[in-house]
Amino acid sequence: MIFDDDAPETSEETPEEVAEDATEETVEDATDAEEASDEEASDEEASDEEASDEEASDEEASDEEASDEEASDESGDTEDGAELTLGEVSSEDEEPRTPRQPVLIRGKIDRHGVAIGTGRRKTAVARVRITDGDGGMTINGRALDEYFQIERDRLLIEAPLKATEMFGSVNVWVRVNGGGPTGQAGAIVLGIARALQAKNPNLHEALSDGGYLTRDGRMVERKKYGYKKARKSFQFSKR
Repeated sequence: MIFDDDAPETSEETPEEVAEDATEETVEDATDAEEASDEEASDEEASDEEASDEEASDEEASDEEASDEEASDESGDTEDGAELTLGEVSSEDEEPRTPRQPVLIRGKIDRHGVAIGTGRRKTAVARVRITDGDGGMTINGRALDEYFQIERDRLLIEAPLKATEMFGSVNVWVRVNGGGPTGQAGAIVLGIARALQAKNPNLHEALSDGGYLTRDGRMVERKKYGYKKARKSFQFSKR
């Protein structure tokens, strides 16, 4: 006989309760997975921070070592007594620079040791002779102040002598003809420069830099037929 107590127990859960249990289990699994991923991310961030801290400490250590080495080098230099100089060269090591030498010397020295130079400007021609003396200057038998009344011309003639520091230590004799005061002054300057270059070739650099050895080739333009001057026309008349 089968008694009621010995009968197997049957589950009284409904299908709806079973479905709810299943959804709860899936939700719990999802939350567990999210927590695991958060823990992994936090672990990775912690490892990155530790690596960056280690790199920063290594850089600071290397900078400190470099600064210590520089300090030791500077202290060693100061102990040896050597001073660092930037852009400074001792005068003992410098050698005197030789002045630029001329390629062509147009002046000459005669048998008596007199320097001779010929200069031209416009239609004027000047023949110059230079000798050692006390600084006298004679132009066509007259003194410089007497021959040239304009101060500009006098300063122009003295310019090559002052540029070469020969003013007052040589005598200058000049014979000039043709042209006017401006042309004659320019011719004398070129003649003096060429004579100084022949007397001492080391003066070429100072004379060349000042432009005293350049022949000024500007000339008066010739008159043309049908014109009053080179470019000027006659007054126009219609009738």
